Amino acid sequence: MLRHVVGGLLLFVALVAASACAPSPESTTDPVAPSLDYAIAIHAGAGVIAEDRQSFRAEPYVESLERALGVGRSILDEGGSSLDAVERVIVLLEDDPLFNAGRGAVFNHEGRNELDASIMDGRNLSCGAVAGVSNVKNPIVLARLVMTETRHVLLGGAGAEQLGLELGLEPVTQDYYYTQPRWDALQRAITGEAASSGGGTVGVAALDREGNLAAGTSTGGLTDKRFGRIGDSPIIGAGTYADNRTCAVSATGKGEEFIRHNVAARISGLIEHGGMTLQEAAEQVVNGRLVPGDGGVIGVSRDGAIAMVFNTRGMYRGAANSAGRFEVAIW
Repeated sequence: MLRHVVGGLLLFVALVAASACAPSPESTTDPVAPSLDYAIAIHAGAGVIAEDRQSFRAEPYVESLERALGVGRSILDEGGSSLDAVERVIVLLEDDPLFNAGRGAVFNHEGRNELDASIMDGRNLSCGAVAGVSNVKNPIVLARLVMTETRHVLLGGAGAEQLGLELGLEPVTQDYYYTQPRWDALQRAITGEAASSGGGTVGVAALDREGNLAAGTSTGGLTDKRFGRIGDSPIIGAGTYADNRTCAVSATGKGEEFIRHNVAARISGLIEHGGMTLQEAAEQVVNGRLVPGDGGVIGVSRDGAIAMVFNTRGMYRGAANSAGRFEVAIW
């Protein structure tokens, strides 16, 4: 009798072991790929690229994008935080007169420069933003100070500038922002020769080795803008969003449309509540909610996936990650 019991137990154990080792015919789930250690995506404006590629001098833009992307990759590769990478890369782009942010900001109707920026920490949804500042060299730096040194999220105009002075930021005069191409663009817009435009808004989304996401955006706004107009760049949820549970996103394009559709936060929501990938969510919002010509987004998901989606004829953009990816593109 004992031999029969023991024999039955041995047979049962063998069958269980064989079942565990055999592939399950009901399972269709692929093995989960390991997450990347870090990833970063950048943009420097959408919809502002010349149609004639032969006459357009792309080299300066490519070089600037590669330089900024390289700095961001180095920060992340060396263990720096996503917030530091976002701020540092945007500072470089703000200092570059090629782009509509910081030094290369466009002019409003009165011939002045009014700048906007925001930054967000995906760890705890902390964020800071400034709008309509006119004497700040690097608005993204002030936006981060709003996040870390005040209990507020968005400060505008003179109040934001006063905070910058109190925290030791050196002010600049309006002459600092002057570039001839931006001035000429204002004259064409005023005379009706060309439609008012922005172009060159800059932004970064990044994931660091600690698994933390961050995003930031900076802009000079819209050429010939009036009445204190503010676009999406300093609006958390519209132009900038970061949440460690989903993704980090920065937007560029027609700000009013990005505000109306709450673009950056909507992409995050589709990932969290709709089960979409970052690419799927970005495509649904940019190509489904916005109309062609409105702009685009760059984003990084919590697993390091990168999306760069736009519905304009081009977007200055770049992407890099810990697997060796490093690329920039315009069209």
